[in-house]
Amino acid sequence: MKFDRVVCLVMDGCGAGAAPDAADFGDSGENEGHTLRNVWNAAGGFDTPLLQRLGILAAAGIETGGGVEAAYGRMREISIGKDTVTGHWEMMGIHLEKPLPLYPDGFPPEVIGEFEERIGRGSLGNFPASGTEIIQRLGPEHISTGMPIVYTSADSVFQMACHEDVVPVEELYRFCEIAREILREPHNVGRVIARPFIGTADAGFTRTGRRKDLPLEPPRNLVDVIAERVCPVFGIGVVPQVFAFRGFRKVKRTQNNAEHFDMLMEALNSDARFIWANFEDFDMLYGHRNDPEGFAKSLETFDGYIAETLGRLREEDLFILTADHGNDPTTPSTDHSREYVPIALWNLGMKGPAALGDMDGFWHVGAAVADALGLPFERASSPLAVLGA
Repeated sequence: MKFDRVVCLVMDGCGAGAAPDAADFGDSGENEGHTLRNVWNAAGGFDTPLLQRLGILAAAGIETGGGVEAAYGRMREISIGKDTVTGHWEMMGIHLEKPLPLYPDGFPPEVIGEFEERIGRGSLGNFPASGTEIIQRLGPEHISTGMPIVYTSADSVFQMACHEDVVPVEELYRFCEIAREILREPHNVGRVIARPFIGTADAGFTRTGRRKDLPLEPPRNLVDVIAERVCPVFGIGVVPQVFAFRGFRKVKRTQNNAEHFDMLMEALNSDARFIWANFEDFDMLYGHRNDPEGFAKSLETFDGYIAETLGRLREEDLFILTADHGNDPTTPSTDHSREYVPIALWNLGMKGPAALGDMDGFWHVGAAVADALGLPFERASSPLAVLGA
């Protein structure tokens, strides 16, 4: 079933129930995630008629009594991981059989020592931390010493925070490029991230919008095929960086859901045939900070974005809505959760709802995209046949 254009939105962190292997990733007992359903229960529900109509709520086990107008279901991640890179890579057909490295005790001496030697100064931190909290804790010492703040998380990341008045942003980017050169196998972290900030110890420190991600180069995948045979992908938010920008047209890096939506509207007016956006506020602002009420309000705002988006689609467009992992703000953990993710497929020619059930592999997204654009894809069968368009 061929379409002229595909629009795929990823709701970062919006999981739909614990995966069968969740315990293998430290998610069991109180930490077993069921993000959307638990947010619904904790917040006393949320007003998201489009998420209901598209079947996202039904896929997450939330009973609203409303009808569904899309093909909907859940996908189980096959790759070893529960992070943004692994999730997005699997959507495009990449199977990670071993996880990207994690550093719960900080980076080892052979990594941090070479890094400090090459940048010509020491570093602070080097332990897992919340990015907003560590700059409050170590910001004053950073200002007095000029040493960058290095930290990681439950994701495979090497993050570096520097005050913009102490280490110019371009210099911070250079430090990150050095770290990226060092962090190769076996220390091939998924992303090196620059986190510039401003402020004072008295007034508090705030991260700025000049974040920069330096990802691990991905294996060849469906994005490459689309760029070669159709046109470069219009990626929004973190998506191009997750793929080291390969196969994507050059656009401004947007930093939050409101900016992503504005860029999405611009993309819909372009000649792009595959538009792929990641909306990360659910994960970044609310999941990691255990804020179910904020999570719920963000979902309501996003529902308005979906309404505006669907109103701009044509009969020859395919709309896909999904997620990349869980991040349940109601559990004691502030980390990602290994969960199923919801998926919905819709277009103006829909003849009724269709239940996809549970499918193995996030690459069912790639199968649908490839089928829609008339491209080969070997990882999974396309779920488009159920659309009835």
